[in-house]
Amino acid sequence: MPEPRGSLVDRHVGFVHALRAAGLPVSVAEGLDAANAMRVIELADRESLRAAYAATLVKKPAYRPGFDVLFDLWFPASTTGLAGAVRPQSGMNPETADLKELRAHLAGLLTDSTDQEMREFAQAMVERFGRQEAAGPGRQSWFSYSVLRALSPETLMAGILREVLQGRERGGLAEKTVRQQVNAGIRRFEEAVATDVRRRIAEESGIERIARSAVRPPLDQIDFLRITKADLARLRREVYPLARRLAARLTIKHRKGRRGRLDFRRTMRASLQSGGVPLTTHFKPPRPHKPELVVLCDTSDSVSSFAHFTLLLTYALREQFTKVRAFGFVDTVDEITRFFLPGSDVVDAMTRLANEADMVRFGRTNYGHSLERFAERYADALGPKTSLLILGDARSNYQPPALDVLKSLVSRTRSAYWLNPEPRQQWDTGDSVAGEYGTVVPMSECRNVAQLTAFIETLA
Repeated sequence: MPEPRGSLVDRHVGFVHALRAAGLPVSVAEGLDAANAMRVIELADRESLRAAYAATLVKKPAYRPGFDVLFDLWFPASTTGLAGAVRPQSGMNPETADLKELRAHLAGLLTDSTDQEMREFAQAMVERFGRQEAAGPGRQSWFSYSVLRALSPETLMAGILREVLQGRERGGLAEKTVRQQVNAGIRRFEEAVATDVRRRIAEESGIERIARSAVRPPLDQIDFLRITKADLARLRREVYPLARRLAARLTIKHRKGRRGRLDFRRTMRASLQSGGVPLTTHFKPPRPHKPELVVLCDTSDSVSSFAHFTLLLTYALREQFTKVRAFGFVDTVDEITRFFLPGSDVVDAMTRLANEADMVRFGRTNYGHSLERFAERYADALGPKTSLLILGDARSNYQPPALDVLKSLVSRTRSAYWLNPEPRQQWDTGDSVAGEYGTVVPMSECRNVAQLTAFIETLA
């Protein structure tokens, strides 16, 4: 990839490549659209350039934070130097001012400042407080935390409230407004500091290096097996639309090829054209219905993050199907439907599930034994109107897979699907029996929300 110090074309190509490497879907056509947009804007206006790239390359709001980080790396704002980093009327030199003066100036910026003023002050503070001695060759020497620790912007709130309110009653609308304004200013300052730190590291070590670590994948491409609690909280908003789409796709699947009851009136009316002989028969459209669903979910530690997401999905699915029964297993199986009753809190439900459900005998995942126990205790959950959804990595600690039991269970259902959170290239390695199970139940790689969405779309 070309270095950004080259021509504008080199910067454009490198920037688009970096977006793709960070997981943002940018097609060749969209890259050309962005290049064409450069011809009709003022290139010296950095925010116009940002807006043109965003309009042509960013498809979803969730992609915007990563886009902005990479844009600031590939098209950094010019450094104006320390002298221009404060308001002219302040008469303060940020290079020599003491910490008390700097904090007082920052307090003013938190309540009233332009983006340019905030950015220039942040650059000055990074220059003064952000450099640390590198621990070894190739280690970064600029840090945000040392700037924020020195200025402690979050501790300025009390003084700002005291000055702004000036004896007025506390706890009212005025205080709430000031708090919101100051908190927004703190976030702007922290982001400005982080942006300048990334820029300085990129200048010293190369943009590609910092770009790889500065941008997290978009939410819909975060690997389920590496997901954090914070990511799960954000994913809760994504689950309900996916549940509705899954229910709709399975309904279409059920109705495909079905015909309703004979429409006698239409058939006899059509027969008048053939002398009363009913050459063409007409049928009433089949009545739409919600399908039934059985979810069988691996809840072992090896897929705990994936299990948390699938349980969120199960919770959402309860509202979309006529009947949903959910079962969890490690080396034995238990029905967990009771934990996801309508109106219950999903977090509380998962906590109760972990403490009360009977899914573990010895603590080592055993798909074969779990399938056998499911067939013994819950086979009646499956029927000709049921879709079976199995969620797990198919790693069974070298225990017998009980394929004949799985075949018997699948034969009782309308349809069956298996979602595996492991990359396909890891299937059938070690203790994985994904290939064997895949001969019985169609198995799809499902490592993130994007792949789950694609799976749902294929059901139609």
